[in-house]
Amino acid sequence: MKIISAQRGVGLIEVLITVLLISTALLALSSLQARSLQFNNSAYVRSQANIFAYDIIDRIRITGTTIAPDQFNIGFNDALPAGAAPQQVAVNQWRTNLANSIAGARGRVDCNAAGFCTIEIRWAEQNSSGNVQEDESTFSYTVQL
Repeated sequence: MKIISAQRGVGLIEVLITVLLISTALLALSSLQARSLQFNNSAYVRSQANIFAYDIIDRIRITGTTIAPDQFNIGFNDALPAGAAPQQVAVNQWRTNLANSIAGARGRVDCNAAGFCTIEIRWAEQNSSGNVQEDESTFSYTVQL
């Protein structure tokens, strides 16, 4: 007569499948966390760029009655103004603070005599696409004073 005994314990294949499932889930979770940190950093930098755009616009508005807005113009690759005039001091402080707060950031101010100003801020930002041309982000803000 055969005696059939019930299985006791866990088979090795069941343990292997469980470990495989748990490790896959943990890898997916860590990837999700890394992407979340990248997107949060990108949002933080964009918020900083917005704050700096408003900063230079406010500096232009403060002196708007005494100094023409086009006196604040500066290009991305222009040297910092070294004079003591209020517009030169304002642009110098703005560009210095911008570069210190956002890594690799450059700013441009383009105002005309009618009071239309375009503020652009560019910074380096690593994207996941692998395309080098997409690694530079630009924030552009146009306002009429």
